[in-house]
Amino acid sequence: MFLKKRTERRKYIKNVNKAIILCALLVFAMITFSSCAPTKGSIVILENGKGTGFTMEFKKWSNDSKCDLSLVEGDVVQIEVISENGEINLMLKGASGSEPYEGKSLETGIFTVKVSETDEYMMKITGKDATGKVIVKNLGGQ
Repeated sequence: MFLKKRTERRKYIKNVNKAIILCALLVFAMITFSSCAPTKGSIVILENGKGTGFTMEFKKWSNDSKCDLSLVEGDVVQIEVISENGEINLMLKGASGSEPYEGKSLETGIFTVKVSETDEYMMKITGKDATGKVIVKNLGGQ
């Protein structure tokens, strides 16, 4: 009788352990796959060989991406936007916190931004079902 109860208890503990492990694996899988939201559309970023600019070409793209650009005080950055569809947002932000440009729902056009301090700048682009191109060039000090 004592052995029977002991055997039943071991089976019960094994089943509980299996259930706990299965639940843990299920939770882990849900967390892993929920954080892997696929990017919609495509984007191709090409940097020029001199490190003074880049081209971002995208098609039905919904996400965000970043490119770095070293700029010195007085540099002028030319930004050309070709918007065929969707929404394009841009932000130019320095590592030290300066934010010389932020634009939302950009239309096709060319404009320039002059930076007031030497810094490592990050150009962040955000697209919402966007198709088009953004071309960024450092024209130097002018």
